[in-house]
Amino acid sequence: MKKISVLALSVFAFVAAQAQHPINSFFAPDGTVRLETQELSEVADSIVTLKHRTEDVVWRRDIYRVIDMRQKQNFQLYFPIEPDDPTYMSLYRLIVDAVQKGLTIFYPSERILKPWFAEENIVPRNKVIDQFVVGGIGELDREDETSYILNYDSVADELRFQPYNYQTYVRNQLKYLVYEVIFFDRSTSRMYRKTVAIAPLQPDQATGGPEEPGRFMRESVKFWMLYDELRPYLASQYLIPTQNESKRVSFEEFFEKHLYSSYIVGEGNMYNRMILDYCLTEKEAKQEQDRIEYELLTFEQDLWEY
Repeated sequence: MKKISVLALSVFAFVAAQAQHPINSFFAPDGTVRLETQELSEVADSIVTLKHRTEDVVWRRDIYRVIDMRQKQNFQLYFPIEPDDPTYMSLYRLIVDAVQKGLTIFYPSERILKPWFAEENIVPRNKVIDQFVVGGIGELDREDETSYILNYDSVADELRFQPYNYQTYVRNQLKYLVYEVIFFDRSTSRMYRKTVAIAPLQPDQATGGPEEPGRFMRESVKFWMLYDELRPYLASQYLIPTQNESKRVSFEEFFEKHLYSSYIVGEGNMYNRMILDYCLTEKEAKQEQDRIEYELLTFEQDLWEY
C-alpha cells in the first residue's frame, strides 16, 4: 500500500511539473520550424533588473552614443527592410508598430541634446504622423499621403501604417541616438549602465551645415522614446538571426547586454555641448571619445587600493 502511495505521489508531482513548465516544441504540427514571436509572451520581460536606491548611487555620468546601422555588428537592427516580413522586424519597424499601438514619443529640444520628458513635451496623437514623414520638414505636405509612413484616422483615433512608403524611408534610417546613464552603486560595489531613451536620427530635417556639426546632429533628432516604455515591445520580438538560425535573441536582450556597436558623441556638462561643438577636427573628436571611454573604464578600478 505504501509503495502505491509513493508511486501515485510521484506521478502527481510529474504531472504538476509538466503543467507548470509546458514544453514548446521546436517543430510545429505541420513540420515547419516554430519561430513565431508569440512564444515570447510566456517569457517576456524575463531579464532581471535591480531597483537602485537613491542613497546608494554615489556617482553618475550621462552619456550620448550613436548606433550606426552601417557597422556590421548592428546589421541585426537594420534588417529586414521589408515592412511585411511574417517573422522578423527591424528596429525601426518595431518602433513604428509600437507607436501605432500607443507608445508615447517626445519632441526633441531645439537647443540641447538632452531629452525632456515632461507631459507638455509629448507629441499629440494627431501630430505623430509628422515625425514619420518621407523627406525633410521643408517637404512636408499634409495633402500628399505618399509622404507619410503613418496616417491618422481622426474618426477612429487610430494610426494606420503605409507600407508602400516605409521601404523607401527605412533605407536611410541609418543612425540612432542613445541616451544612457552610467552610475556606481555602493550597495553592490559595481558600475551599471542603464539606457534611458532612444531617438532616430534623420539628417534630412537638419538645417545646419558642415560648419556646425553639433547643431546639425541636434536637428537630426526626430523624436525621443523612453526605453522602459519601449521595452515590452523589445522583449516580445526576435532579431533576425545571423549564421545560426536557432540562436534567437530578443531586442531586449540585445540592448540589455549592449551587444550593439556604438560611439560616444557627448556627455553631460555645464556648457550643454556635445563633442562636435568644440572639437574642430576628426582627430580631436576621436581623442575626446577615447578620453571619455578611458575615464569610464578606469573609474571603478580607481575606487580601490591594491
